[in-house]
Amino acid sequence: MRIVVTGAAGFIGSNIVRGLNARGIDNIIAVDDLTQGDKFRNLADLSIDDYIDADEFYGAFQDGAFGKVEAVFHEGACSDTMETDGKFMMDNNYGVSCALFETCRERGTRLLYASSAAVYGGSDAFRESPEFERPLNVYGYSKLLFDQRMRRELGADFRKGRTGKGRQVVGFRYFNVYGPREQHKGRMASVAFHQFNQFRAEGRVKLFGEYGGYAPGEQKRDFVFVDDVVAVNLWFFDRPEKSGIYNLGTGRAQPFNDVAAAVVGTLTGKACDTASAVAAGLVEYIPFPDALRGKYQCHTEADLSALRAAGCEHAFADVATGVAKYMGALSQQD
Repeated sequence: MRIVVTGAAGFIGSNIVRGLNARGIDNIIAVDDLTQGDKFRNLADLSIDDYIDADEFYGAFQDGAFGKVEAVFHEGACSDTMETDGKFMMDNNYGVSCALFETCRERGTRLLYASSAAVYGGSDAFRESPEFERPLNVYGYSKLLFDQRMRRELGADFRKGRTGKGRQVVGFRYFNVYGPREQHKGRMASVAFHQFNQFRAEGRVKLFGEYGGYAPGEQKRDFVFVDDVVAVNLWFFDRPEKSGIYNLGTGRAQPFNDVAAAVVGTLTGKACDTASAVAAGLVEYIPFPDALRGKYQCHTEADLSALRAAGCEHAFADVATGVAKYMGALSQQD
């Protein structure tokens, strides 16, 4: 069985390769752009059949260069929500995905792709339905437009979660994913990753202060551990009869304060709540940045109704559990 993973040297892509390897699957074509050379570290301990540069892959795949490919996990994209070059974003995220879909359809290859919770933007509900889709930036729009195309191209079966007469296509709306192999992401790495480094450098972590009607550090996100993201991807991989668009979060919003408490508690070896951490100078609140005003989701929480209706009963880690595991992995890298 031959598998393709695009964005394979990236955060979620490399973790999917790792998950496939754990099943004994290593006939994997890893596709990425290693201009940022240190991303190689995400592949160095994994087993793949070949590496192909992203600029070369899509045309070669269309020409049948890789023979029979069972499935593509399409994780390659620009995920920088602060990127303002709309042409680049649409070409890279929407245009490439559309061309890949057409090739998968022509060649009988299943497609499991990364969408994003950014499609909900300014909405206060997070359900896979058009009335709740209100992106706040061009990144979110680039993801939404491809989801819309899949709905249009694949019709009622896709919208109802069925594969129908074609091959499987599944879109995953990732919420706030954190975990190992994200070190290359810079400012777009998770808050847990940044807090780990802040604590190591300064002995404290920093959170945004009051904003959007929320008290300091009380803005809430659906934080999902990357191992859970991989598990759900592979659950659908095992069930080619299931298609559709699905939220991939825990279904449980937690405040940034919970992340800070988990980071500080794990790294100090002493369980604490945020109030005591603030009093001890281990957590500091900073003014909310002007650049994010009007572009920031203060609350996200995945509605898992569609995922559960599909039969996926995966149990997701909460922040305390997932962050503790992540801090342990980061500490072992020292």
